Formats: sequence, structure tokens, C-alpha cells
Amino acid sequence: MNRKHSPVTRRDAIKNICKISSGIVAASCLPVSVLSKMAFAASPPDKWLVEGHGQSPGYSVRELTRRVFEKAGGMGKFVSKGDVVVIKANISWAREPALAATTNPEVMEAVIELCQEAGAAKVRIADNTIHDAGRCFAVTGAAGVARATGADLVHPRSSMMRKMNLHGHRLDVWPVFTPLVEADKVINLPVAKVHGLSKLTLGMKNWIGGVDGRRSALHQDIHQSIVDLAQFFKPHLTLIDATRIMIANGPSGGSRSDVRAENRLILGTDPVAVDARAAGLFGKKPEDIGFIRLGDKWKLGTMDLRQFQQEVVTL
Repeated sequence: MNRKHSPVTRRDAIKNICKISSGIVAASCLPVSVLSKMAFAASPPDKWLVEGHGQSPGYSVRELTRRVFEKAGGMGKFVSKGDVVVIKANISWAREPALAATTNPEVMEAVIELCQEAGAAKVRIADNTIHDAGRCFAVTGAAGVARATGADLVHPRSSMMRKMNLHGHRLDVWPVFTPLVEADKVINLPVAKVHGLSKLTLGMKNWIGGVDGRRSALHQDIHQSIVDLAQFFKPHLTLIDATRIMIANGPSGGSRSDVRAENRLILGTDPVAVDARAAGLFGKKPEDIGFIRLGDKWKLGTMDLRQFQQEVVTL
């Protein structure tokens, strides 16, 4: 039905002009730091990182996750209406969330909700688990997240593995977990922890859960294998869950004494930079971690954080 609109009078036009002008004047009076933050939220620069830090006792992980994405311009800048989105969480171990071996389910649930609010047609949670998948889903909280949000929890099966050429420097044809390559958008959602072979497991190493085959073979020359996988999958976003980090006996842990509450999240589109920032949580320099150094060398991203506009959200 066509609606009739009243003609705009000269008086109305002058009022509108005054409103716009006053807005411009008000904005011009704001401090440069405020203007910079406003511009960042509207359109993040090419090289950016957003870090969330829960500083208040009992802070909300869900709210911190939402605020981090809000600072980056909102999930709608990355997920479009009708997209099929896959969340590549780390749920490979049958460990309760407090042990920090797997992605915090509160972070996972918040990310899924944001994707749904952005108009995603379907959100799927995927990982090729090490322990029995059903048990991993139950113990880590992933099954509860799927029930609460309506997201699909993908049970890894041999029929979902397809041999593909990774075109890596070390890895060539390898069985790939197909939900990760069939999605419109992929969000990498790892947990930050130590690892016996690679020193750390962060965003790039999370892609070992994106393939099948002999993991022992991947552990040979592990740093190059990690970078080959990261070059192949190329997520649209990486959000590192460092709300609780494993500081000893990684990657599976098993004791709360192995865990430190860090209360942080790190978001970005550059997988090398995100890992480089997260390495600092463990007192490591980016260049001390082989896969970060190689990721920089092979132009997957950069570990030079001086090139990035970095914003911190506190709660």
C-alpha cells in the first residue's frame, strides 16, 4: 500500500540542517581518542585487533564476547544474512570447561547468538575430536550449547572426510573435514594453552582438528604442518578464548592446578597477529613460537603487532 507523505516545508528543512550541523559541531569537539574509537567501530582498519578483558569480579563472559564484537563493528560486518556459518571450536578432549582443555561454552554460545542475530541461516559447531565425539560433546558443554541455541553439532564421521590437496609446503593431499570447507563463513574459536611439541596451541594449531588421517604424521615438523593447515582453511575471523588458559600439561591437562584465569578474549582477521598477541599471555615472544614465525614468513599474516590498531574492551 502506497503511503502519502506530507511535503517538507522550508521550516522542516532548516530544522534538519540545524540538527546535522549541530551533530558535526559536537563531533568536532570530541577528543581525538573518542573519535578514533567511533571510527574503529564503524569501520575497522585493515590491520586491527580487539582484546576483551574481564576485570570485574563475576564479569559476564557472554557480555564480554558481545562487547568485543561490538567494538569490531558488529558481527554483521562479517556474517551476512543467509550464511551458513561453521564455528571451529576446540572440543577434542572429554574435559569439563574449568580444565581449559577446550573452548569455553559461554564464549561459544555468545558467538553463535551473534551469528544468528546477524541473519545466519544456519550455525554449525564442528571439530574432529580426539576422544570419543559423543563424550566430548557432553562433557565440554558443546551439546548444551547446541540445545540452547539451536545450532547444529556436527558429529565427525568418515563420510564427512574428503581427500583434498592442501597445497602446503609440507602437506599435500589430506582428508579434510568437509563442513569446514562447505560453509559460507568460518569462525575459528580455539582455547589458548601450552603444548608439549609446539609450545603453544592457539588459533592456527586449532586446524589440526579440521582434518583426519594420522595425527602423528602432522606432529612431524609440526610447525610447518600447522601453517600449511592454516593457509588452507583461512578463517574469516579468529577469536581466541583466553578466559581460562592452560599453563601446564597441555594440551589435554586434567587438573585445575594446570589452569590460570586470564579473563581475556582476542579477536582479529589476521591469524598470525592474533596468535602473536595471545603468545604474550604466556610470557612468550611471537618469534619464539615456530608456527607464528613461519606464518609470518609465508605471508599468512604478520607477527609485527606495531602495524595493528589495537583496542581493549574492559568489563
